[in-house]
This record gives sequence, C-alpha cells and structure tokens, in this order.
Amino acid sequence: MPVILHIETATDVCSIGISRGDRLLALHESLDFNNHAARITLMIENCMQDAQLQWSDLDAIAVSSGPGSYTGLRIGVSTAKGICYAQGKPLIAIDTLQALALAAHEASDPTNTLYCPMIDARRMEVYAAIFDVQGNPVQLPAAIRVEHDTFQSYFDAGQSLIFSGNGAEKCKPFFIIPQAHFRSVLCSATHLIQPAVQAFQQKKFADVAYFEPFYLKPPNITTPVKNKSLR
Repeated sequence: MPVILHIETATDVCSIGISRGDRLLALHESLDFNNHAARITLMIENCMQDAQLQWSDLDAIAVSSGPGSYTGLRIGVSTAKGICYAQGKPLIAIDTLQALALAAHEASDPTNTLYCPMIDARRMEVYAAIFDVQGNPVQLPAAIRVEHDTFQSYFDAGQSLIFSGNGAEKCKPFFIIPQAHFRSVLCSATHLIQPAVQAFQQKKFADVAYFEPFYLKPPNITTPVKNKSLR
C-alpha cells in the first residue's frame, strides 16, 4: 500500500493530506487563501508529524493539477516538485475536476446521472467539465459563462447533472429543475487519494522537470492606476 503525500491548492482551500493505501493518515486544511504560500510547508510538516512518518517513508507526492487558481496551482505544484527533487520521489498529477467528480459520486445515483464539477473563475464564469459515473470525461474542461441554457442539451436528453465544487453555489439560481442536483463537495486532499493510488499502481507519473499546472486561462493581471495626487 503506497504512502502518498497529497497537495491540493487549486482553490481557496489549502489542503494537505497523507494516506496509506486508501486510508487517510493525517489531514490539515486552511481557508486562508492569501496565506497558502506561507502556510503550506508548515502544514506538510504537521501532517508528517501527525502520521509519524519520515520523508523516506513516502512513496510518492500527489498534487492537484488544475484547472483552478493560477496562484494556488503555482504554489502547490512548485512545492510538490521541490519535494520530489529533494527526496527523489515520483510526482502524481491529479485532474482537479475529475477528483471533484469522483468525490461527488454516491452509490445510489441513477445510471443516467452525469457529474459536473465547477471551480469558481470569478464573475459568472466557472471552470467546468462533465464526467460519467466511472470518472471518464464526457465534456472536456472549459471556462464557461453560466447561463440558464448552458446545460440544456443534457437535460433535454433526460440526463441528470450533479454539480459540485466552489463554483456550483452561484449556479443554483440558473438550474431550478428536478434534474439538477447540488452537493457540497469542495476541493480537498482527501479527494486525491483514490485517483492517486490508482495512478501509482499503474505507474502513471508526471515528469518532474517539465510538468506544469493546467491553468486553462492566463492569470488576470491588472495594471495599477497611478495616484494623480502624487504628481
């Protein structure tokens, strides 16, 4: 059973976990988005202490690869790569939206159900994709402007959609129909465990030297307005 350190920083949540096989050994999470960079290494150290592990005990590092926050992804991936370089561990990249979709799945879900994880992309945009019950992509990740008819073709085909992630809440007013369901599933290191163990067993490792996060969109960089009173 592989021992894996999991790093999830794609959204406002900074989540660090350690698992042995499919069992969670330690978890630390913070909602202080502006302090991801300052807190992440301490959270990793605390998880290692809680799990009573040394670096040599780890078999791999798993990181949420996006899409999501440009800054958050950069912090998480750079930290994961740094550990992999320093400790000689393989890197496992986990699709953020796919992890959310798998976490939203319940055994009681009907067979005609699809999963639509959403990550807030500000204003009325979300990063979204659609997956089937096995976690296979039905619609690839995209930046979507949410409107009343955004997923109408799925509803017209008689399919139900289960929405999750931190972008789903603002979409509730648009989809007030029986086929639209919302689950309070947010990004967490715990959701990386299942796909990370599977990737480890299949030896699906990312190239530490060349791997980059899947940002989907460039960062929103604004030019500061000069204070005319200082002229």
